[in-house]
Amino acid sequence: MTDSTPTTITLTVPGMGSDHCAGIVRKTLERFDGVAVIQTNIANHHVSVTIETGGPDGDTLKEAVEGAGYDVAAVSGGAGKQQVRLTVPGMGSDHCAGIVRTTLERLEGVSEIETNIASHRVSVTVARDGPDGDDLKRAVEGAGYDVAAVQADDTEEADDAEIEEAYLAQARKRLIIAAVPTTLIMLLMMPHMFWQPIPGYLAIIALLAFPVVFLYGGIATHKSTWRSLKNGTFNMDVLISMGSLPPYLIGLVGFVYPMTSFIEMAATIMTFHLLGRYLEALAKGRASQAIRRLMTLGAKTARVERDGEEVEVPVKELAPGDIMIIRPGDKIPTDGEVVEGESHLDESIATGESIPVYKSPGDSVIGATINKEGRLRVKATRVGGDTFLSQVVRLIDQAQGSRVPIQEFADRMTGRFVPAVLAIALASLIAWALFPDALRPILDWGATFLPWVNPEATTPVLAILAAIAVLVIACPCALGLATPTALMVGSGIGAERGILIRSGEAIQTFKDVKVMVLDKTGTITRGEPKLTEAVAAEGVDENRLLTLAASVENASEHPIARAIVDGARERDVTPGELSEFRSTGARGVSGKVGDEAVLIGNRRLLEEEGVAGLEALDEAMGELEGKGRTVVIVAADGQALGLVAVADTLKEESIEAIRGMHELGLHVVMITGDNERAARAVADEVGIDEVQAGVLPEGKVDAIRALQEKHGNHVAMVGDGINDAAALKQANVGIAIGAGADVAIEAADVTLVRGELTAVVDAMHLSRATFGKIIQNLIWASAYNVAAIPIAAIGLLHPMIGVIAMTTSSLSVIGNSLLLKRRYAREQPRGEPSTATPSVQAKGDRS
Repeated sequence: MTDSTPTTITLTVPGMGSDHCAGIVRKTLERFDGVAVIQTNIANHHVSVTIETGGPDGDTLKEAVEGAGYDVAAVSGGAGKQQVRLTVPGMGSDHCAGIVRTTLERLEGVSEIETNIASHRVSVTVARDGPDGDDLKRAVEGAGYDVAAVQADDTEEADDAEIEEAYLAQARKRLIIAAVPTTLIMLLMMPHMFWQPIPGYLAIIALLAFPVVFLYGGIATHKSTWRSLKNGTFNMDVLISMGSLPPYLIGLVGFVYPMTSFIEMAATIMTFHLLGRYLEALAKGRASQAIRRLMTLGAKTARVERDGEEVEVPVKELAPGDIMIIRPGDKIPTDGEVVEGESHLDESIATGESIPVYKSPGDSVIGATINKEGRLRVKATRVGGDTFLSQVVRLIDQAQGSRVPIQEFADRMTGRFVPAVLAIALASLIAWALFPDALRPILDWGATFLPWVNPEATTPVLAILAAIAVLVIACPCALGLATPTALMVGSGIGAERGILIRSGEAIQTFKDVKVMVLDKTGTITRGEPKLTEAVAAEGVDENRLLTLAASVENASEHPIARAIVDGARERDVTPGELSEFRSTGARGVSGKVGDEAVLIGNRRLLEEEGVAGLEALDEAMGELEGKGRTVVIVAADGQALGLVAVADTLKEESIEAIRGMHELGLHVVMITGDNERAARAVADEVGIDEVQAGVLPEGKVDAIRALQEKHGNHVAMVGDGINDAAALKQANVGIAIGAGADVAIEAADVTLVRGELTAVVDAMHLSRATFGKIIQNLIWASAYNVAAIPIAAIGLLHPMIGVIAMTTSSLSVIGNSLLLKRRYAREQPRGEPSTATPSVQAKGDRS
C-alpha cells in the first residue's frame, strides 16, 4: 500500500532558542521540493514539516538543519514506523493469538506483532507506507475475530522533557568548563595590570583560554558558525565566533611583537555567551512550564475490570468501552462516563476552578482530574490523542508555535540582521583605521564618565575594540524572543485558567474587539427551564396548587413538565397518585389526582373546557409574561386554582460578566432564535445593549456580517462551538464556551473550558495583557539594538561590557514576559457565583 497523502516529520532542535533561529531553520528547509508547510515552536524546540509525496525524508531534513548550524536531537514521524493496537475480545487463548499473528504476518510492511490474551490486545508495528489500522482490522476480522477498537500512535515520539534536561545539563557543563579558567584569567589579570607584571603571563592566559575558546567551551559555537556560513545563513553564533576567535589570535601576536593582549577578552566573551545560553534555557523552561505540567498530569496506569477481576494496565492500553475502577484519591486515567457511584472531582486542571464538582451515573469525567472521595466505575470514552488533555496540550502547542501578525516586523529585521552587523563591524574597523584623529574627541568626551574608555590606546587597538564590541553587542535574540516568550507565558496562564487561545493571531485580533455577540440559550442562560413562581388564586393554598400540578406533570416528559415537578420537589412538595392521564400535545395535560379532575395548560385550552375564575388571574398572568415567563394555568373540577411560571434561568455570573464587558468598552449584542419578548426580558435583566431576536442558526452568519459592516472587523462571538460553528468562523474571533470533556475545543479561535461567561472577560484581559507584553518586548529589543550598535561602533562600549549587555537584553525580554505570570498568579479567576438566581422565559409552547 502506497500512501499519497502528505506526512508530517517533527524535528527536535534544542538550540533553536529564538525566532531568529527559527527563521534560519525555516529558510533552510524551504529550499527542498516537496516541503509544503513548516511550523516552528521555540517553546518545545519542535519543527513540524509537512512533506508531500516524493519530498525529503527525516534524515535529509536533519542533515539540512545541522548544516545550518543547529543540532537535531530527535526525528519522529515521516517514513519511520507506527504502532497500531487492536482490541480483539474473542482472542481468549494462545491458539487464537497464533491465528491472529499468522494472519497479520502475511501483510507487507508488518515488522513486529505482540499479543496479550489477558487484555485482548494486539500491538502491531508497521512501516509508515504499510497497512493502516483499517487494513489490520479487516485482516483480523477476515480470520473470524471481531475487533472492538483500533488505536494508532508513533513508536518514535521523542521524550521532550529528557531532551530538554540533557540540553540544559550540557549547557551547564560547558559553562562550568569555561567559567573556571576564565575566572583564573580574571584573577591573574588584575594584579598583572595594576600592581606587578606576572612572568610568563601571556603564555599562562593563552593556555587557560584555549579550552574556553577552542575546545569544549567554544567548539559547539564555532561548529555552528562554520555550518551556518557554508549553508549561506547567518545565525547568532557567527557573531560570537567573530567576536572571540580574532581577539585570541591577535593576542598571540604578543609573543613576537609587544602589544595589548586581547586573549582575556576572547575568553570572557565566550564565557558570557555560554552563560547567556544557559540562563536563557533556564528562563524559557520556566516560561513554558505550563504545557510541560499538563503533559505530566495524566495517570500512568489504570485499574480496569477484565474477566470479572480488577487488573492494573498502562493507560496507553486502554480502549473505549473499558470499565475503570476509580478509588478515592485516584486520578481519572482517561475521559469517560460514570456508570456507578457518586463523588466529587477536582477539575481544576481543566477549568481553573478549585471547587470540586459532583459526579453521578451518566456524568462525563475528564482524564487527569482527581477523585476526591467516593468509589466510581467509569466507562472509558476517549483514549490516547482523543482525550481532552491531549487536545488541550495540542492546542497550546499550536498556539505557542503560531505567529502574531505584528511579528512580521521582527522577522524582517532579524532576517537581515547578522549580515548588517558584520558590515557595520567591518565599517567601524576601517573608519577607526583611516580616521582615528576625527574619532578620538568622542573618546576624550566618553572617558569623563565611562571608566573603560581609554583615549590613549593605539589606533589598531581602538579599531579592534570597536569592531568586536559591535559584533558582541548586536544580539538579535532579544528581538526573536519578544513574541514567542510572551505567547508561551500567556497561553500557559490561559490553560491553567481554562482559557485556550488557538493562535497568536487570535490574541492580536481579540484585543481590538469592539462588539461582543452572545448566543442566549446555554451562554447567557442555562438552557434548561426551571420553576420560578407559583401564584395561587384567592383562597387556594400554594402547596395544594403545586401538589396537583406536580402530580399530573409527573406523567409527562415535556421540559416544562419536568421543571414543574423538579421545582415542586425542591419546595418539599411530593406528587400524588395519578390516574386517567391525558395529553393534548402542546396545549396541556389532564388527569385525576384522588377524586379531583385536574387540567393544566394555556388559557385557550382552559376556556374551551369552560374553566371558571380565569379572569381573576389575568393581571398576575400579564405581569409574569411581561417578565418573559412561560405561564400555565392549573384548574381542578372546572375551577382555576392558580398559575405556575417556568423560565430558562440565567447563569449566576451572566450579569457580572456583561458588566465586565461594558467596563472593557464592548458593545454587547444578543442574537437568539427566541421571540422578541423573551429575548428582551433577558436583555433588560443582564444589561444587553442590542437584541436581535427570531434569528435562525443559518441567519446568524448574516447577522455577524451585518455587524462587521457596521462596526468594522472587530466582532467576536460567543457560542457553544458546535451549533454556532458557522457564525463562530464568520466572526473575527470565535469563542466556544463549554464545560469539561464535551467542549468542542477545535471549533473556535478561543475556547473557554469553564462554562461561565465571566471567562470571556478573563480571556479578553489575558489577551490584552499578553499582546501588551509582546509590544513592550519588541520596543525594548528594538531600542536596545538601535542604541547599542552606534555606541559600540564609535568606541564607547568595551566588548566585555557589550557581551554582558547582550545577555542581559535577552534575559530582560524573558523576564518581562514572566512578569505576566507573576501578575496573574496573584489574581483569582473572575466570576465567583452570586446568591441570586435571576430567570427568564423557558423554551416551550404551552403559554
